[in-house]
Amino acid sequence: MKWLIWCLTIYGLLFQSVYAIEHQQLKTAEGDQYDVIAISNLKQLRLFLKNSTNQQYYKSFNNIQKNLKRCEHFSFAMNAGMFHPGFSPVGLYVEQAKVIQPLNENKGLGNFFLQPNGVLGWNKKQAFILTTQQYSRRDLNVEYATQSGPMLVIDGKINSLFLPDSQSNKIRNGVGIRNNKLYFVISKNSVSFYRFAQFFQRNLEVEQALYLDGSISSLYVQKNKRNDQLFEMGPMVGSVNQTDCRVK
Repeated sequence: MKWLIWCLTIYGLLFQSVYAIEHQQLKTAEGDQYDVIAISNLKQLRLFLKNSTNQQYYKSFNNIQKNLKRCEHFSFAMNAGMFHPGFSPVGLYVEQAKVIQPLNENKGLGNFFLQPNGVLGWNKKQAFILTTQQYSRRDLNVEYATQSGPMLVIDGKINSLFLPDSQSNKIRNGVGIRNNKLYFVISKNSVSFYRFAQFFQRNLEVEQALYLDGSISSLYVQKNKRNDQLFEMGPMVGSVNQTDCRVK
């Protein structure tokens, strides 16, 4: 019965209006809790890093909101990739079709370099999540892209590096894709890599999923007035509502 209820909840999320930004709070049979934001309207989805006027890093959702047009406002926002102490992206960062930071194919220590790592990217019509190696082999028309790691789910399978009995638990956030629809997820309680990936695979049934970060994971959702402000951030992703804008 519990599984049936879960199926009904998830399919209700998956088959919402094509243009909707849907937010749901979900709980697994194991007791883990997640906020899930489903994005279909890619035209409203943007990446943010620096204020174009003064070239200062935004660092927070509030600073971005202050610099949007008066008729625009966030519906949703989340941290969107790992960054150096000075807030510059560790990996690929593309904003408005301009490559700000090139693809990082180096080896190193830390979550970003756990293999395979990957890239989230999109234009107005199509979104994708690819491994870094896959991305490097393709000539893609992207307006926005951010690189992070590790991949959580690859072709429907959980990353084989993750251990089911791992006790390394943190607040985590990531993104998955299914049928050109993006699912941004943040945990409400500390979870392991395996349990986080399992949620994407089992409950959201995504084809690919990418880890964005842990510990500093933050979320903004307008409709329930959530606005996390505990940490300063590098790259951020946000869906910008323009319904109040008028063409003069």
